[in-house]
Amino acid sequence: MDIIKGKYVASAVRMDQYPEGDLDEIVFIGRSNVGKSSLINSLSRHHGLARVSGTPGKTQTINFYQLTAKFNVEERADFFLVDLPGYGYARTGQSNRRQWSKFIEEYLLKSPRLKLVCQLIDIRHSPMSSDIEMYKWLVSNQLPVQVITTKADKISKMAIQKHTGMIKKALGAVESPLIVYSSTKGLGRQELLDVIGEILLK
Repeated sequence: MDIIKGKYVASAVRMDQYPEGDLDEIVFIGRSNVGKSSLINSLSRHHGLARVSGTPGKTQTINFYQLTAKFNVEERADFFLVDLPGYGYARTGQSNRRQWSKFIEEYLLKSPRLKLVCQLIDIRHSPMSSDIEMYKWLVSNQLPVQVITTKADKISKMAIQKHTGMIKKALGAVESPLIVYSSTKGLGRQELLDVIGEILLK
């Protein structure tokens, strides 16, 4: 499977603003500045599809992108890639945080099209309390989760194994498969595409 097309569709903070249709949704969530936009652009091979910002907490809406997957010469499938606002950014006002968490929670619990939540964690550091809380909340609400560690090009190959083990242990997800990703080198891209492809073909 590969991605052959991608386009921005909508931004939303309420259910009535979600795009219509019954396309499967693959969701990305993570701490502010974890590299979500870079990963989305890398995955879709569509530079600038998601805006990359040096300012943490820039994404303040649920952003929907429609991607077209190609499986072979004839087979295609469209799906929504959904980018959620980053969590855990200290400079965001408390009222904003409450508002964001409310509409993010509503989306995650009520969207009938949601097929997978990809939680992004920076491989260079131990998961922060907000990462652990989010992972446990997703699991407790029986949402399908795929943990993806970002920025793998920033550490050595030897450190990758050590850090992935540390992250799995901190999350309490020792047996769960984890995808190591680098947006700049394309590491983990095909692995993630394979996971998404299996979902789309069900």
